[in-house]
This record gives sequence, C-alpha cells and structure tokens, in this order.
Amino acid sequence: QVQLVESGGGLAQAGGSLRLSCAASRGTFSNYAMGWFRQAPGKEREFVAGVSRTAGRTNYADSVKGRFTISRDMAKNTMYLQMNSLKPEDTAVYSCAAASMWGLPTTRADEYDYWGQGTQVTVSS
Repeated sequence: QVQLVESGGGLAQAGGSLRLSCAASRGTFSNYAMGWFRQAPGKEREFVAGVSRTAGRTNYADSVKGRFTISRDMAKNTMYLQMNSLKPEDTAVYSCAAASMWGLPTTRADEYDYWGQGTQVTVSS
C-alpha cells in the first residue's frame, strides 16, 4: 500500500510560483501513474495534471496547461508540480494520488487508488 505525503503549499502572489512535492513510501513507486488534483471551497475536486509510470507521458487540465509542469523522480520516489504564473483561481487544496495503471494517467479521481492528505495553495491578487 502506497503512502503519499504532499508538501510545498503556501501563500503566493498572482504571477508567482510554487512547487509542490509528493513523496511516496511503502510501495513500488514505478507501479503507479501519478496525478495532482485540487479542490477549491464550494467546488468539486478537479484533475490538474498526471504523469505516467515511466514519466514518458503527461497530461494537463486546460486551465493549467502552459503554466504548470508535472514531473517525477524515480530515484527519490517523489512527484512534483511546478506552478508558475499563478492566478487567484488556482487557490485550492492540492492532493496527489496514485493509480495502478499504464498509459496516459486517468483524469477521473475515482480511478486513483491512493491519496495524500492535501496541501493548501493560496494565491493572492
């Protein structure tokens, strides 16, 4: 069973940057596609970005394409989300998740098997 722990959230100004990390333990990191989701107050959880098992394929929500970059370091069992050009509408709790699947990571939250506890990102205008 994979355990996921996020870090790196915090407060940023619009136009600024943050980098989120998701450290995986108690499992084989390479067995899972990984994803980032976010949930803002009063809104449903939404897919942000995903990276395949071998990091060869990535996908992004249209709202973050060109601003966010997802990556994973297999040696460190860690996934990252580099967030640039932040906007107030990026404010949310960001959670990482692991899915036992091949190919392009699914955008459906119910297809992910393990979740972290989430980290708050707040972007001020």
